[in-house]
Amino acid sequence: MVVLTRVLYCAAKLPRKYRRQGLIDSLRIHVSGGTGGSGLPAYGGMGGAGGNVYLVSKERLTLRNVKYKLENMKLKAGTGGDSSKKGLIGIPGTDLNIKVPIGITVYDQNRIKLGTMDSKDTKLVVATGGIGGCERTGYCGLKGQSRTIVLDLQLLADVGLIGFPNAGKSTFLNAISKAKSKIADYPFTTIKPQVGIIKYKDHREISVADLPGLIEGAHINKGMGHRFLKHIERTKLLLFIVDIQGCKFSIRHKHRSCLETVLLLNKEIELYNPDLLDRPTMIIVNKMDTNGANEIYNEIKLKLNNLSEFLSEFDESIQPKRVLQFDDIITTSLILQNADEIREIKTKIRHIIDKYEEAKISIQDMDSNEDCLRTKLKKQMQQYAPTLL
Repeated sequence: MVVLTRVLYCAAKLPRKYRRQGLIDSLRIHVSGGTGGSGLPAYGGMGGAGGNVYLVSKERLTLRNVKYKLENMKLKAGTGGDSSKKGLIGIPGTDLNIKVPIGITVYDQNRIKLGTMDSKDTKLVVATGGIGGCERTGYCGLKGQSRTIVLDLQLLADVGLIGFPNAGKSTFLNAISKAKSKIADYPFTTIKPQVGIIKYKDHREISVADLPGLIEGAHINKGMGHRFLKHIERTKLLLFIVDIQGCKFSIRHKHRSCLETVLLLNKEIELYNPDLLDRPTMIIVNKMDTNGANEIYNEIKLKLNNLSEFLSEFDESIQPKRVLQFDDIITTSLILQNADEIREIKTKIRHIIDKYEEAKISIQDMDSNEDCLRTKLKKQMQQYAPTLL
């Protein structure tokens, strides 16, 4: 006996929206080089080598595209041709080219780095084909290299947003771009990196990466810290966003003041990769519309501008060895989305990036001029200097 109930007419529940969308920043695939062709012992013929597997970087691709395209594919290069009386040397197997997005770092299953793909049409071999059958192999073709590789994506954004949970990073991204990040009054509303684009009147565009909130210990991969911090390694500007009221991660953690959160973020970045402290930095002190915000900021303003001088006032556990020097400090309430303040922030972001890029270009020009002068002097010395006998 079959009983029909209302439950049978209910539609299946769709996966949550954040699981259906968002950025895929890591992908594991298995690749195999082609098998070598058989040799011909009677005539000393050699089989063709198996094909190689290559990764080729292309524009306008994402790991999501790659995942869906390769989902049901067998990633194996072509088998080498057998040796025959008509052709003693077998035809090499067909290479397999896998298109991947720019900004990929490739690792093997043991997390050994195989290479990076930073520019268009970069080609990287990830599995080599087997040797064709010959005397050394008993005229049997060898199997190609077979292994699992990890494609690790680092966002190529101009600006990286750094802050603890619920500081206002997603609100900022929504205010300056057309991105639609999830916003709520609880921590960890952003669970996947998001990218927004700031567009200027002269058609200049600056990309901004909103990373999920960090927690204390992110440098040792607490809260998947490495997965998020890796995305700031290629940014030109580090933009810190902090809550003027400070933050508290959970019941187990004690409340941290605004200055303490700045020092903690400084230390997390330093412990993860000290070289990142050389990047230009900017800080936004957010939630200035809350109770007592102006009084708190007036108390910490001097210390925020000269952190290194007041470092001894804080607990040693949160003191970084090297303190950040901010290029600019801005106070605002991002939730209000004041048009003038947003415009000012956009202008300052552009100014800081351009200033450092111009300085970098001038240094490169100086180095280039020195190299040219050195080459010229060397040629003149060879032409006019006396020859020792």
